[in-house]
Amino acid sequence: MNLIEEFNTYRSQMNEKIMASDNKVIKRFFNLDTNTYAEGALDVKTKEMIGLACSMVLRCDDCIKYHLGKSYEAGMNREEVFEVFSIATIIGGSIVIPHLRRAVEYWDLLEKEGNKNV
Repeated sequence: MNLIEEFNTYRSQMNEKIMASDNKVIKRFFNLDTNTYAEGALDVKTKEMIGLACSMVLRCDDCIKYHLGKSYEAGMNREEVFEVFSIATIIGGSIVIPHLRRAVEYWDLLEKEGNKNV
C-alpha cells in the first residue's frame, strides 16, 4: 500500500468510527466542513487552494494531504500547486519548509499514481 492509499484508508476508517459515535456537534462540524468546500461563489479548485495554503501555514500534514488530493481531483496542475506552496511559505515562514517537503513528496506521488488513489 502506498502513502496515498494508506492515508485515504486510515482517514476513511477513522471517519466511520467518529461518525458512528453519533455525536451531534462532531457531525455538524463535519457537515460544515463539507459544505464550505462545495461549489459556490468560488469554484472548488480555488477553495481547495485556499484550504491547502491554510493547512500548510497551520502545519497540519493530514490536512495538507487531504487538500492536495482534493486539489488534484479539482484539476490543479504542478505550476499552480507550487504557487500555492510559495504563498504558504511566505505567510508561514521557514517553519513551513518541512511540511513543504512532505507536500512535494505527496504531490509527486499523486502525479505518478494518477487519480486511481485519490
